[in-house]
Amino acid sequence: MVEAGGHPVVVVDLTRVFGDFTAVDRVTFSVERGEIFGFLGPNGAGKTTTIKMLTGLLPSSSGVGRVDGLDIRTHRREIRSRIGYMSQKFSLYPDLTVGENIQFFAGMYGVTGSALMEREAWILEMAGLVGEAGRLTESLPLGWKQRLALGCALVHRPPILFLDEPTSGVDPVARRSFWDLIHSLAEEGTTIFVSTHYMEEAEYCHRLGLMNRGRLIAMDSPSALKHRVVEPILEVGVDDAPGAVRALAGSPDVLEAAMFGRKLHVTLAGTDARPDPVRETLAAAGVAVREIHPVSPSLEDVFVSLVRAGGGALEG
Repeated sequence: MVEAGGHPVVVVDLTRVFGDFTAVDRVTFSVERGEIFGFLGPNGAGKTTTIKMLTGLLPSSSGVGRVDGLDIRTHRREIRSRIGYMSQKFSLYPDLTVGENIQFFAGMYGVTGSALMEREAWILEMAGLVGEAGRLTESLPLGWKQRLALGCALVHRPPILFLDEPTSGVDPVARRSFWDLIHSLAEEGTTIFVSTHYMEEAEYCHRLGLMNRGRLIAMDSPSALKHRVVEPILEVGVDDAPGAVRALAGSPDVLEAAMFGRKLHVTLAGTDARPDPVRETLAAAGVAVREIHPVSPSLEDVFVSLVRAGGGALEG
């Protein structure tokens, strides 16, 4: 049992059912104050449904959930006033100016007068938009829209911030800048709950919860999760990566072969890390091997391994 204590987010056996489909199945976890808690999982794993229940946007079917000490079943409206929420669509109004968006969200949370002036100045500086308050939001580059949306989600100084795939479609430089802001907020005591598909982003989190088929199948720090993969992994450089993946599919020596950048990561069956069986299989298929050597598991390898062990991702 997870006890509430001083945890900003506490979930016990949380469940959401849609007809005959169980989207979230008896999930239990808690989040520490000032923690960056990452939520990982393939499409359809139940990440967004869980976030919607915690943010008061969707009622739970059963189980217990508390956000900032409030019951998600009976205090949904109060919870929405105590959290910040930012989705992958950024939730901005493109036909309003930068300043008008800030004022709109401030009005929703009752931020007025001198407090509004102070928060608007902070948001403009944080977002790199000083002098741009009169600019139409739709004309902003995506990275600026992202930081503006983050500022609007924080206009009322919430202690807990929920981010649902907030950097989808944003370039890597803007993503890194965004995460610098996230770490600054966490250092100041804000609790961050973030879902993401980007493995490099998951590395920035203090802890990760991995969802698959509606269930929480693993939870730990990124480094600890990497130690859960016991099968040896080979990094293989070839001229025809797709052909190599096809050649290794079904091999009794290989559990998984997937493209990793311009190379392959091949997870072997058993504990023998010798590359000879892989090299021979590829040679028989006419695929030339440029290099092959053992590597430590990446977080993406961990993700694939745990999802595979959990029955694989849902299709469709």
